[in-house]
Amino acid sequence: MRSMSDTLARLAALRGTLRPRPPQENLNLVALDTFGTNPGALGGYTYLPSKRGKNAALVVVLHGCTQSAAGYDIGSGWSGLAEEYGFALLFPEQRRANNPNLCFNWFNPEDIRRDHGEVFSIRQMIAKVVGEYDIDIRRVFVTGLSAGGAMAAAMLATYPEVFAGGAIIAGLPYASAATIPEAFDRMRGHGGPTAGELQLRLRNASGHKGPWPTLSLWQGSADRTVLPSNANAIVEQWRHVHGVDALPSRVDDIGRHQRRVWTNAHGVEVIELYKIAGMDHGTPLDVATGYGTSGPFMLDVGISSTVEIARSWGLVPSFEKRSDAKLSVAQPENAAGPFTTAKNRGGIQKVIEDALRSAGLLR
Repeated sequence: MRSMSDTLARLAALRGTLRPRPPQENLNLVALDTFGTNPGALGGYTYLPSKRGKNAALVVVLHGCTQSAAGYDIGSGWSGLAEEYGFALLFPEQRRANNPNLCFNWFNPEDIRRDHGEVFSIRQMIAKVVGEYDIDIRRVFVTGLSAGGAMAAAMLATYPEVFAGGAIIAGLPYASAATIPEAFDRMRGHGGPTAGELQLRLRNASGHKGPWPTLSLWQGSADRTVLPSNANAIVEQWRHVHGVDALPSRVDDIGRHQRRVWTNAHGVEVIELYKIAGMDHGTPLDVATGYGTSGPFMLDVGISSTVEIARSWGLVPSFEKRSDAKLSVAQPENAAGPFTTAKNRGGIQKVIEDALRSAGLLR
C-alpha cells in the first residue's frame, strides 16, 4: 500500500489538475499585422470597441511572465472596460524564442534603449494603431504587470513624449538591472543603483524636455516576487522629473489599503502609489465590478486596478470615485501621532452613482 504522504501528494496534484483555469483563447483580440521593422520580434493584438468614436484613447497593456496577451486581458478585464467606455487597446506579446518564460526583456540593455529592441517594436505597434484607427495622440497610455510593468517603465522612460500616463503593477525602475542575475537581485530588493543614478538613467533615456507622463504604481505589501521596495524606488526615480518632494502630498485610506499621492506645483496629481494590504504578486482585481477573472497572478482583493487606473486617466467618469476613501495629510515619518484623517465626503458621489446604476447607465 502507498504511504500516507505519497497518497496526500498525489491527491494534491490531482486537485491542481482539476482546479478551474481561466481560458487563454480570446476571440475579441485581433492579431496585428506587420508594423515596421519589429527589431524585438514581438507579436501584438488589438481590441477596438464597437462604440468607438473619433479620437479615441489608446491603452497599451503588457502581460507578465508565463502569460499571454489574451490570458492577461481575460484576467484583467481591460477589453470589457474598453467596450463599455469606448477606448482602444493594444496588447504587445512576447515570443518564447525571445524569452522561454514569456517575460518582456526589461533587464536587457539592448531591449530598453530608445529606437532599439523590444521598446522600439512596441513603439512601432503604437504608431501603426494610432495611424490606422484615428487615435487621439494626446491620450495614449501604457500599463503592465511584473515584467510587463518593468517594460511599461521602459516605454515611459524611452518615449515619454508618446504617453500621457503610465501604470506599473508590481514592476521595477527603469534600467535598474542589466543582466538576469541582477534582475533577480533587484526583484528581491538587493543592490541596485542609487536614487541619483536611477534619476540620471531616466533623464538620459530620451533627452526629453517637455512634460512627463503621470505615473500610477500598484504594489502588494506581501509580494514575495517583486519586493515592495521596488515601488518606492520607482517613486524616487520619477519624483525629480515631476518636481515633487519625497513625502506624498496626501494619503488616502481605502479600507485596509492605502493610496499615496504626489501633486506638482499646480496641484495636479502626477504620481500615485497604491499599497494593497496583504496582497502577493499579481494584478489587483475586484471581480464584483464585472471586470476581470481571478486566477494565477490575477488576485481578487476587493479593489480593481483596471478600473482605478482607467479612472485616473479620465477614461472612466470621475463621479464613480469610491465613497469609502478617507483623506489624510502627509506628515514626516518622525512626526508625533498618526496621519490626520479628514471627514469622508463621498456620500453625494454614492447617491449619483446609485442613481445612474438604477437607470442602467453604470454597472
